Amino acid sequence: MTTILIVEDETRLAEILEEYLRREGFHTERAASGPRALELWRAARPALMLLDLMLPGLDGLEVARRVRAESELPIIMLTARDEEVDRLVGLGIGADDYVVKPYSPREVVARVKAVLRRAGGNASPPPTLHAGPLRVDTASYEADLAGRPLDLTPGEVRLLALLAREPGVVRTRAELLAALGALDRGTDERTVDAHIKNLRRKFGARGELLDTVRGVGYRLKVS
Repeated sequence: MTTILIVEDETRLAEILEEYLRREGFHTERAASGPRALELWRAARPALMLLDLMLPGLDGLEVARRVRAESELPIIMLTARDEEVDRLVGLGIGADDYVVKPYSPREVVARVKAVLRRAGGNASPPPTLHAGPLRVDTASYEADLAGRPLDLTPGEVRLLALLAREPGVVRTRAELLAALGALDRGTDERTVDAHIKNLRRKFGARGELLDTVRGVGYRLKVS
């Protein structure tokens, strides 16, 4: 399922966009600040980002710059004034489209579909990830370790998929919490520690593959 990341600090606007996108069969993630947008972008690997210009923490311009430094993720900027579009174009931010508020949610959905078609339909990573002896299938929510099936919850699969996408890269607890889909629910980051503990138990003798980086988070160690 194609994931759209909605970055909007006006809760009602974000909820309306989310409702319309889900009606069209999209999966959605929501962020209400610039820093959280970057966390969710790395954790959820969306196909497209709907990015408001005015955000707390980091504004949309800086979020777009940081994303563009690492990725060609399609971005549709949401702006409050027509003049902002000219400024964004002049700055060369590289957004794929612009929508000026107030907008029709149907128009935004149409723009999303058009940009995805131009981008090849879906910028999401392949559904099956391989990292050493570990295989994670994000489409079927199945995983196995050295050929042995693992009995995982959906949240554990999402968490493991994030670690498996880039073995050796340290993921913060906030990133892993976002992968669990719990970032916006006030869930304590210690929830991640509990999930890692369960995963290590299920890994059995290979539990050391899930490495703790003290004070930061976790990484998947594979040779």
